[in-house]
Amino acid sequence: MLDYWKRRPSLKIAAGQSARLAVRYGLVAGGIALLAITLLGPLVTSLIDDWSRRDVEMRASLVFNSIGETLASMLANGQDAEIKTLFERVATSDPRVVAVGICRRGDGKPDFATQLMPPTISCSEIARSDADSYSTVIVAGRRMQVGAFPISAQKTPLGHFIIMQDLTFAEHRGEEARNYLTLMLGGIILASGALAIGLVLYLIRNWTRRFSQAVATATRRGPAAGLPASFGPLDREVRQVLRQLEMTQSTIDRAQANWSKSTLRDIMMAELPGVEVLVVANREPYIHNHTEHGVEVQTPASGLVSAVEPVMRACGGTWIAHGSGTADRETVDADDRIGVPPSNPQYTLRRIWITEEEQDGYYYGLSNEGLWPLCHIAFTRPVFRESDWRTYRAVNERFADAVAKEARTASPIVLIQDYHFALLPRMVRERLPEATIITFWHIPWPNSETFGIFPWKEEIIHGLLGSTIIGFHTQFHCNNFLETVDRFVESRIDREQESVILKGHETFVRPYPISIDWPPAALENQKPIAECREAVRKRLGLPPDTKIAVGIERFDYTKGVLDRIRAVDTLLEQHPEWRGKLVLVQAAAPTRSKLTNYKGLQDEALQLAEEINAKYADASPAPIRLMIRHHTPAEVFELFRAADVCIVSSLHDGMNLVAKEFIAARDDERGVLVLSHFAGASRELAEALIINPYDAHATGEALHAALIMPDAEQHERMRLMRDYVSSRNVYRWAGQMLLDASRLRKKQRILEVATLSSAGVES
Repeated sequence: MLDYWKRRPSLKIAAGQSARLAVRYGLVAGGIALLAITLLGPLVTSLIDDWSRRDVEMRASLVFNSIGETLASMLANGQDAEIKTLFERVATSDPRVVAVGICRRGDGKPDFATQLMPPTISCSEIARSDADSYSTVIVAGRRMQVGAFPISAQKTPLGHFIIMQDLTFAEHRGEEARNYLTLMLGGIILASGALAIGLVLYLIRNWTRRFSQAVATATRRGPAAGLPASFGPLDREVRQVLRQLEMTQSTIDRAQANWSKSTLRDIMMAELPGVEVLVVANREPYIHNHTEHGVEVQTPASGLVSAVEPVMRACGGTWIAHGSGTADRETVDADDRIGVPPSNPQYTLRRIWITEEEQDGYYYGLSNEGLWPLCHIAFTRPVFRESDWRTYRAVNERFADAVAKEARTASPIVLIQDYHFALLPRMVRERLPEATIITFWHIPWPNSETFGIFPWKEEIIHGLLGSTIIGFHTQFHCNNFLETVDRFVESRIDREQESVILKGHETFVRPYPISIDWPPAALENQKPIAECREAVRKRLGLPPDTKIAVGIERFDYTKGVLDRIRAVDTLLEQHPEWRGKLVLVQAAAPTRSKLTNYKGLQDEALQLAEEINAKYADASPAPIRLMIRHHTPAEVFELFRAADVCIVSSLHDGMNLVAKEFIAARDDERGVLVLSHFAGASRELAEALIINPYDAHATGEALHAALIMPDAEQHERMRLMRDYVSSRNVYRWAGQMLLDASRLRKKQRILEVATLSSAGVES
């Protein structure tokens, strides 16, 4: 080897020079990295500090915007206690919020200040401008930012809303940035040293082919090496941030926002500008029927319609549904479309025509003799027919074709409603790959063992997993669905994110408790409570002092109509003092009368009512009053306002909006809600009297407790439930889904850009 080096001194010299160059370049690279981190460290820290401060200012502004109008009204009306309650809620909503208060005088201390407001704060120092202002103060060695926002009512100044937030987290972010840069510097130095050593070894061993191998290595490693060094860490961080942001709550506490039609419209304009919205449901929101008075418009008795129709009026778009009315064909245009509501069109209704034979297989058969009893634990055996399944699949295909035809853009938001369209998400995904598909399952989802008896369970699950998001009323139903997927479909389930990845497509599973319009449109022209009570009792021929318990349902075996009637019988047996003084007014709309179970239920209810009325014939009025017909929303709300008690005795229910409508109708904050534990609403309305409808004795005792409940207790319970339902109304329900859809669409765009960037680097 020595002879070799003696014979080839040029190689030895070249290798030594290359080694010295490698060391020199490594040291230079390390020096540059050290200099860069030294110079950029303070700048990055300053930028992060400024960004954090602006973030705090934005949070303060958002908080004020969300409560400003309410606060001004409270100040103008002297609602001091309500202001204190509101401020305590704001002060505890975010750990960065230290204290809030109001400056109503130019000097002195803030009024209504929360517990942590420093005593050194003076209104003269922080509320000096007629416009929004921010100032930084030092409290106990910690930097605090104080935002002051002027409050006025009818152009009359009322003072300034003061919000104090902690800025020390900005210092922590700066420190984290410096640490990150230090680690990056260490990585650069190590990489430079490794590169230098590798270069020396390479030159010593392969000097004669150095140039060609260097070119080959650069060609091979250039894009691949550049991508992990430059884009790999950023890509990982972006993915982590997206994971954290994609389905979390927004910065503003959405529970505190004043959700309304305008709020939802603003969200659409801000988060989803120009996005097309399509709703697919079996039930249409407006039905045209021939009557003896000509063509009349009917609003169906449907919780789905009650929830989704106000959303469409707010957002616009197209509702695709089965045209079931006798005059539906005569009222549409050449493309089977009609503007609705008829009196003031705000969106388009596109009707799909289904033959009677298809209706028997798709709707009455698989949907309501198969899936409905399967998902509701009401101990009715489901019926599965191969012919019904074929028809169900064919009708889903027809609706998928209609969605593709109605879509004016490649990436609309498609809101698919309920169990009639379990196959539709996958079919729409095949036709519109870029669509954001939100499927909401309005009924319960059973456990995996129960769902396992469904003959086409894999097809149903695959169909639903074509969705971007699948929504259920409760977390319990989400858990049941994930358990079912885990048991029957080969897929990857992310328990932390509550998502399912099937064939590269990710579907998120989320609870969205459905609700009602607030205030309901049916409440607009209602008479005062006293007049409603008098009118209903007069119309039913009841004495003025008669207590009324009301039930509003479709004639469905899951609604517990028979159990409700039996509970009244039990009450009258255990508490005979109510005989002749209590009447259960059961308003029940006939439904699915072609099915034996439903027709038999109506006949059984009539027979049971006759037996109980005959049993107490010596007491007048009779205790059970059945009203079997369709009731308009105005009639329903009049019954709610006239009632002393509302009974919701569902044997199994996804949510049950009747309970929430009763609460909305009682603006007098009176009346008692008796609510089944097996309705999803019971998880939200804890102030109701919760019952097990299978226990007639306990239900009767709960009804007795409702009838003798003091007014003060009624007021307190109803007030709390009204506060809850008003803030968590149907616009919040839709808003949550649309905000989640917006985040997922943004995430998808970021990933597409990242993919294109990576492809560009590789090329």
